[in-house]
Amino acid sequence: MVNSNIGCGALIYSKSTHRYLFLLRNKTKHSGEWGIVGGKIEPGETVINGLVREIQEEIGVDYTDKKFIPLETFTADNQKFVYYTFLVDVKEEFVPTLNDEHRGYCWVPLDDYPKPLHPGVWRTFKFASVVDKLRTIERLP
Repeated sequence: MVNSNIGCGALIYSKSTHRYLFLLRNKTKHSGEWGIVGGKIEPGETVINGLVREIQEEIGVDYTDKKFIPLETFTADNQKFVYYTFLVDVKEEFVPTLNDEHRGYCWVPLDDYPKPLHPGVWRTFKFASVVDKLRTIERLP
């Protein structure tokens, strides 16, 4: 059983190209919208363990030993749902092995993100503090 009160996701950033990975959603109420890898935390999982699992399930990559940079924590107005968004950087772009939750992907600069965005991702990018963090990371060697 999945704990529907906590979710997490990761924006994946390629240091070599300065581009971000977006996934085209499939088979959900947000089908046809672009988002990031992520999902619900299962009982007994930490947020990071759940994030590592979601990344492995959705794009076929094991980030067990990766460092995740917190970008934002969203709490619903009713306080019944929390979503943690992280950034993970990789040296090079790669071809993700998509599961059935997604039907496409793209690597793009932040200013050229695909549309339509999933509403949660769109909201995250509207916060100057999040964009400032991403711009700072883009300037790092």
